[in-house]
Amino acid sequence: YLINNFSDFQLASLGSFIIHEGVFFLSGLPYLMMECWGLQKYKIQRKMNTPAAQEKCVLWLLLYHSCVNLPLMVVSYPVFKYMGFTSQLPLPSWKVMSFQILSYFILEDFIFYWGHRFLHTKWLYKHVHSVHHEYATPFGLTSEYAHPLEILFLGFATIFGPAITGPHLLTLWIWMSVRVLETVEAHCGYDFPWSLSRVLPIYGGADFHDYHHRLLYTKSGNYSSTFTYMDWIFGTDKGYRKLKALKSDQYHTDSIRPEVNTTLVKAE
Repeated sequence: YLINNFSDFQLASLGSFIIHEGVFFLSGLPYLMMECWGLQKYKIQRKMNTPAAQEKCVLWLLLYHSCVNLPLMVVSYPVFKYMGFTSQLPLPSWKVMSFQILSYFILEDFIFYWGHRFLHTKWLYKHVHSVHHEYATPFGLTSEYAHPLEILFLGFATIFGPAITGPHLLTLWIWMSVRVLETVEAHCGYDFPWSLSRVLPIYGGADFHDYHHRLLYTKSGNYSSTFTYMDWIFGTDKGYRKLKALKSDQYHTDSIRPEVNTTLVKAE
């Protein structure tokens, strides 16, 4: 139905914009509701954002997405088409899509890490990246709340892989959806027992990125996008790892104390 009723340009630009907005807001709104209800059980930070701050985030996102994201998708179409982008049948195999999406993650991680680290230099942080860090206690929708120049950079990191490979439309939409779900989860502010980071150690997730938002810009570290290996390689996650080790030691100490007290009571 789509390829019979819409052109490649319409599907790649307007269609991608609709997919992005749908996945972003549908995945981010539950975290906003948790924020509004004050749910604390799995909250990483106890502080909640005010209703005014939440409203500001949503309104600016609608403006940024319409004035920055959509034009970026429109002007990037000729590059995609030149590199072989198509929406026609047959659909690519799952092996091809999986390999391409994995490659996009690796490329995006590399570009994002160095760009994000560069954004934490004094001048760029003050004039550009500080907008994103207005929310020291992030919630899902704050993942794309940023200065327009940073939005362009993030958009470049996300579309670079597809732009140089000219994927099928379905591959592009799946990649974009997975990437949006990942960044929303990383900014959600909740560390659930079922969080992916608990079963896949190399995955950053909310706890990893929340640490980045809590600290001063010169000492934050944890610059990675999806996976944590770049921070591990270049040693920019040392503070986070040290904090995790201290928390783990404290947990084991607290779990041992009741047993010691019980033994003492029995001895008496």
